[in-house]
Amino acid sequence: MLYNYLFPQYFRGKGVSLLILLIRLVFGALFFTHGVDKMLHFSDLLSSYPSVLGFGSYMTLMVTIFCEFCCSLFLIAGLLVRIMTVPMILAMGVAFFDIHDALLPEGELALIYLIVFIILFLTGPGRFSVDYLIDRKAQSQRKNIK
Repeated sequence: MLYNYLFPQYFRGKGVSLLILLIRLVFGALFFTHGVDKMLHFSDLLSSYPSVLGFGSYMTLMVTIFCEFCCSLFLIAGLLVRIMTVPMILAMGVAFFDIHDALLPEGELALIYLIVFIILFLTGPGRFSVDYLIDRKAQSQRKNIK
């Protein structure tokens, strides 16, 4: 059951998968730049970065960098998209609801990312992804076993 959720059957047309690919590439690249910026200015940010859920500034910044840098690379590749969007959704949920107190326009960017990542979590990566290739390989191996 978990396998079918992570690597669902792809009955969608190529147009929808191209749109999902475009969304993954654009929002993944944009999110990645936030992570790179935080990595480059780590020591400067550390003193003023908010502590969320009692983790402390250092741990909160490290988790944020993981979400923005590492998870976005997986998203761009289309690898484990449904797993990798979970920390991204949580990070943007915390950013919007806790850091920005769900206020607009201050939290607008976090809200946009949150909505896009929820949509990608629900739709999956589409045909043009590593997940799709893994699924096709696994299906062909199952057919060969029978």
